[in-house]
Amino acid sequence: MEPNILDQIKQICKIYGIRPSREKGQNFLINPEIIKKIAAAAGLSPKDTVLEVGPGLGILTEELVKKTGRVVSVELDRKLFDFLKVKFVNVKNLELINEDALNFLAISYKLKAKSYKIVANLPYNITSHFLKKFLTGPNKPEDMTLLLQKEVAQRICAKPGEMSRLSVSVQLYGRPRIIDYADKNNFWPKPAVDSAVLKISEIKSQAEVDNYLAGINEKNFWRIVKIGFSAKRKQLGNNLAAGLKIPASEVKKSLNQANFDEKIRAQNLSVSDWLALAKKLVLYLD
Repeated sequence: MEPNILDQIKQICKIYGIRPSREKGQNFLINPEIIKKIAAAAGLSPKDTVLEVGPGLGILTEELVKKTGRVVSVELDRKLFDFLKVKFVNVKNLELINEDALNFLAISYKLKAKSYKIVANLPYNITSHFLKKFLTGPNKPEDMTLLLQKEVAQRICAKPGEMSRLSVSVQLYGRPRIIDYADKNNFWPKPAVDSAVLKISEIKSQAEVDNYLAGINEKNFWRIVKIGFSAKRKQLGNNLAAGLKIPASEVKKSLNQANFDEKIRAQNLSVSDWLALAKKLVLYLD
């Protein structure tokens, strides 16, 4: 990638009438080294199929089409999509889709469960919805390599003591880890926050999730977790008693049976801790 990449990006935007939207999270990555790190982190081979979300001006796309057999790239912005069609007109292993990734149906493009990998530069405002869609949907990827807000990546990878609904919801379905950081000076226009490269591997199939939950209904598990985090400053037992409408004495009993202090707070529980507690509480649910 040429050192004057920023000048090139600005020129392209001028020619095609592209005005980066802050609302859409359009901050283009301008550091070639980080682009290479993302591609390397994805661990691609010529046999792989990649679903790329948010290709922007196609700078990362250039790396992906070199490394893999097939890239399906989804871009919502019409002007960016039109530019990408021109830029990659002669690239045979790339399919460009002008669509909202949150409405994208993987199976429509023969992306069956565990048959593809996701590489995405995620707009900050869709991160949670995106993760839910692809971690819990019927056509889960093999893994994901994501560029997203640093703080969000750190929350996803949190340990007991700093857990949140987000960290539980990702760690139940896969193994997240931060590969590298990218400060805001590596983007144009410069965003307000720094970013991180996050890899989510070992994504569980639905059968593996069901097996892990060991007979507990998935909806009941999430009902318990959601209520547990409903008031961060309160003790977990108080949240559960009020939210599940269970006598406090029974909640205390369940906590003791799961070997937890009755004063414990939701952020102190790991995913396996939530499962142990859910096995006790599910007896009281309708």
